[in-house]
Amino acid sequence: MGMSVIFHLPVTDTIMRKLTTAAAAILMLLSGCAKKDGGSVIAAGSKVKMHYTLTVDGAVVDSSQGKDPLAFAQGGGMIIPGLDKELLGMKPGEKKKVTVAPADGYGEHRPDGIQEVPKKNFADQNKLILGAVVGGQVGQRKFQAKIHKIGGETVTLDFNHPLAGKTLNFDIEIVSVEAGEAGKAG
Repeated sequence: MGMSVIFHLPVTDTIMRKLTTAAAAILMLLSGCAKKDGGSVIAAGSKVKMHYTLTVDGAVVDSSQGKDPLAFAQGGGMIIPGLDKELLGMKPGEKKKVTVAPADGYGEHRPDGIQEVPKKNFADQNKLILGAVVGGQVGQRKFQAKIHKIGGETVTLDFNHPLAGKTLNFDIEIVSVEAGEAGKAG
C-alpha cells in the first residue's frame, strides 16, 4: 500500500513561471509538436503548411508559389518519404533545399511498367499521340499511362510515375506548424 505525502511550499512568481513553462513543454512534446528556440518545430503528427518549388533536370515541374501553401500531416504519407523526413525539426519561416533520390521519391523507373496493349482497346485509335497521357479502368481500378510507342496493331504504354527514376530538387519554406494528435501522423 502506497503512502501519499503532500508538501506545502510558498509559490513565488518565479516558481510559477518555471512550472508553467515546464508544463507547456511537456504538453507540446506529448502533442507531437516540439519547441525549438521558442518556436514550434515539425515533429511526427504535426500539421504543416509549406511552400515549395520542385525542379527536375533543371526545369520547374511544380510549385505552390502564388497559391495556397501545401498542407499535410507530418509522417502521414501525404508527401514523398524523402521530403517528409527532411522536414523534421524545421520551424516556421525556415527555408531549405532538399534533394530526394529516386528511391525516396517516386521510385526507380521499372522496365516491367512498360506494357504493350492491343490498339483495338482504344476508342479513338487514329487520335493517339506519342507522349500523351491516357487513362483507363480495369474493373474498379483507374489508371493513367503515357503512350511510349505506337505500332500497327499495338500501343506500348508506360505505367511508371512520370517522375520515377528522377532526382527531385525541392526549395521549401515552412509557413506554419501546429501540434497534431499525440502518436498520430495523420
